Amino acid sequence: MLGSRSIPMYCHMGDFGCGGGGWTLVMKTDGTKNTFHYSSPFWSNRQAYNLAGGKTGFDKQETKLPSYWETHFSKICLGMRDGSKTRFVVIRQSANSLYALIADGAYRAVSLGRNKWKSLIGPQASLQTNCNKEGFNVMVTSKNSKARIGIIANNENDCLTCDSRIGYGTGGSGDDSNTCGNKAAYFSDNGDRHIKAIGYILVQ
Repeated sequence: MLGSRSIPMYCHMGDFGCGGGGWTLVMKTDGTKNTFHYSSPFWSNRQAYNLAGGKTGFDKQETKLPSYWETHFSKICLGMRDGSKTRFVVIRQSANSLYALIADGAYRAVSLGRNKWKSLIGPQASLQTNCNKEGFNVMVTSKNSKARIGIIANNENDCLTCDSRIGYGTGGSGDDSNTCGNKAAYFSDNGDRHIKAIGYILVQ
C-alpha cells in the first residue's frame, strides 16, 4: 500500500551482487527491443509496462513498474546479462524516484568511472578513450551515442561525436537498435562491439 492506493512492488532480498537488504525492482530492459529506446516515452511518463514481468526474476521479460515514479531511494543497483552471466554495479544516488532523475531530460552526472561501467559487460567491454560523460540523460547530440543511464565516449578529445556507449535506454549512431548494452566503434579500447544485453534496474 502507498497511502490509500495499492501499488505492486517486487523486491529481491539478500545479496545477489549489489549488497544485502531488500532491493525494489524498477525496470527490466531487453537491448534487442525498442521498448525502452532513449526516445521512448516510457522514460518520461508514469505508465507501467507488463506488470507481470516484475514477478519473474532476472529473466528476459521487459517491465516498468510503478516503483519508477513512486519509490524514493539512496542507492541504485544496475545489472546487465550478456549470455549466461549477470554482472552488477551500485550507484550511490539519492532521489525521490528514478522518474525524478530522468523524466525532464536534464543531464545529471555521476562519478562511477568508465571501468565500473565496463564491468557490467565484462572482458568484452569496449569504449573510446575520451569524453567519458556518465550519468542520467547522457546526450550531447541526438544523432550520436546517448543513454538514459550510462556512459558515452569519443575517440576525439571532446563529446561532440561520441560513437561508443554502455548503458540503459541507449540509442544513436552505429546501431540505433541497441537499446541496452555496449556499442563501440572508431578506435575503441577493446575493438568494435555490438553487445545487446538484458538490463536490470533496482533501487534501495
